[in-house]
Amino acid sequence: MDFSLNDEQQMLQSTARKFAADILSAEAKHIEQHDVPASHALRQKFAEMGFLGMNLPTRYGGAGLGHFEAVLVLEELAKVSVAAAFPVFEASFGPSLAIAHFAPEELRQRILPAVCRGDMVVAVSMSEPQAGTALTDLKTTARLDGDKIILNGNKRWCSGAGHADAYVVYCRMSDAPGAKGIGAVLVEKDTDGFSFGAAESHMGWRGIPSADMYFDDVELPASNIIVPAGGFRQLMEAFDLERCGNTTMSLACGQSAFDYVLDYVQEREQFGKPIIEFQAVQLQLAQMKMKLDAARLLLYRAVSNAEQSLPTIADSSIAKCYANEIARDVTSAAVQLMGGYGFSKSYPMEQKMRDAWGWGIAGGSIDIQKINIAAALVGKRFNQRS
Repeated sequence: MDFSLNDEQQMLQSTARKFAADILSAEAKHIEQHDVPASHALRQKFAEMGFLGMNLPTRYGGAGLGHFEAVLVLEELAKVSVAAAFPVFEASFGPSLAIAHFAPEELRQRILPAVCRGDMVVAVSMSEPQAGTALTDLKTTARLDGDKIILNGNKRWCSGAGHADAYVVYCRMSDAPGAKGIGAVLVEKDTDGFSFGAAESHMGWRGIPSADMYFDDVELPASNIIVPAGGFRQLMEAFDLERCGNTTMSLACGQSAFDYVLDYVQEREQFGKPIIEFQAVQLQLAQMKMKLDAARLLLYRAVSNAEQSLPTIADSSIAKCYANEIARDVTSAAVQLMGGYGFSKSYPMEQKMRDAWGWGIAGGSIDIQKINIAAALVGKRFNQRS
């Protein structure tokens, strides 16, 4: 399997890298300092470049490219800032893909072009206070009443909560137990009865807002149903692609930390010579490089095997799990190599380490990815309740 980039892919990657250096750097500093999301103006610039929904069909305003091309662009942007790159992540790997693959055509036509124009951000809302990893325990309900849906419940850990314009909300849509009763609806931000809790403050991910979400007799048109009860498997198939976006964000944290520290060790001197001359430093760099290359190949396999469809749970879980782990390792090693400078907020390394930790929690923890991998190996789902 050849993962060398063709001329068009190299040009796309180079364009994204230049855009990140020229445009993202200043906004990334503002986002980190003030803990604010990427601006609407930046989203418009992403749209002008064709970076939003680039792997969505052209009939919905996307670029009609593959997941592989979307990965190339997202990595270059996220090397500068995962928060600044977050609109591209949401548009190309987030809930927009669930809408594109499974929602009724009317809903696709209403939402996806706005996402690709940069006029709308769509976030996914899955977890609840008692349903995170145990997602099929969720209690938020959507009751069909004629041509309306009545939504009630409470959601937690929604990245983008309060900032996004619309939310793909996983909910219980029938009395069937477990996954059989779960579907998803689209809820727009200003809908009556829909409110948010206080903004949360996290160790990393400054500029990626999160908050509790409350639904109190929220009325929605039945046309806002993305998938009905029994569609949980479809939703998770789309979420396997979101895991590839998560993998890319992890990889970007690790790769950018490596790139920075590789320059640093060639300039920083101790005992009268650059510290790259010390064998201990050389061994650390080699380990970091091997881990990054392996993570990138696992990611490329997952998105390439998916072609224009969706990746398998095995491919996406292996890629996500490994990238999440090595991003933590690589950024931590980079901090250590820089010593006091790595620990200082005047340099970017401590931020990269903090941001890297979040990706192994979001989108399904590292440990649950390992359960997914084992399940794929033996061809069965394991019952965690018995």
